[in-house]
Amino acid sequence: MTEKKNKLQGKSIVITGAAGFIGSCLVEKLNSLGETKLILVDAKEKANHPNLADKKYKNYIDRAFFLNWFEANHKDIKYVFHIGARTDTTEQNESIFNDLNLNYSKAIWNDCASYQIPMIYASSAATYGDGRQGYSDRHEFIPSLVPLNPYGRSKQQFDVWALEQEQAPPLWYGFKFFNVFGPNEYHKGRMASVIFHGFHQINETKKMKLFASNDSKIQDGEQRRDFIYVKELIDVLLHFYDHQFENGIYNLGTGKANTFNELASNIFSALELKKHIEYIPLPVDIAQSYQNFTEANTEKLLANSNYHYKYNFESAVHDYVNQYLKFGKII
Repeated sequence: MTEKKNKLQGKSIVITGAAGFIGSCLVEKLNSLGETKLILVDAKEKANHPNLADKKYKNYIDRAFFLNWFEANHKDIKYVFHIGARTDTTEQNESIFNDLNLNYSKAIWNDCASYQIPMIYASSAATYGDGRQGYSDRHEFIPSLVPLNPYGRSKQQFDVWALEQEQAPPLWYGFKFFNVFGPNEYHKGRMASVIFHGFHQINETKKMKLFASNDSKIQDGEQRRDFIYVKELIDVLLHFYDHQFENGIYNLGTGKANTFNELASNIFSALELKKHIEYIPLPVDIAQSYQNFTEANTEKLLANSNYHYKYNFESAVHDYVNQYLKFGKII
């Protein structure tokens, strides 16, 4: 922790989306580093969520009242991690995303700018749409992106808005999360990672289902995504929290895409089982917004932060399967 942050020891860290997958993993990691002066923000009904069991924090705030609370208590806040969002890529109601992802994020940004509080926020690789324009996080490139669904558009709209602002937090980093997987995602249902669903399919049937290709140029299971382990993602967030780097938007993936066939093979390997894959048609409701390829360009992140990745894809999948999924364990 830097000298500047040591002077702020008496102040608290805000984490929105704290009961969710990534937010709760961030809370756990901060707890493990001795940080317990945390203000957790999420929906009222999630106050007793299993993801928050045994976590240490100062206060839990209903997200509906957080903005008023923030204005009244900003002097006690040293940093904001704005992780909370509506992330359902199949939801088509734009107004939900306008309220929860766009306007709510603008309000938090404006408060952080007014009160000079550093801020990290979660964007998404969904902003890249079908990937035809590449995966560069250069600021001049971002406004031209064309997402494929309302969720991606809400994240894109906020990224573009943030880049246009003259008044900004003293330090701010927006991270385009790629395909995140790991413990504490069990509650996401259909939106949980393919690794999560694949593990349970294999446990039940000794085989794993993958979507067949909807592109004649791509063989079944050879669709490729940049999968990043949540532990790695949290380490990157805290690396930026602990240091001062160039403000702006960064890709947060591994920089290396892997096929779904490789993903399945790694799960079977972790379970010491023979590989058995079944290919099924791509569901109609996601076919139009399905990304066959994503791969983070991490040049800017690595050049600015000198971060060193700790997991490769195989080791990350094996850790998730053998340390968490086998035991239904959360962190």
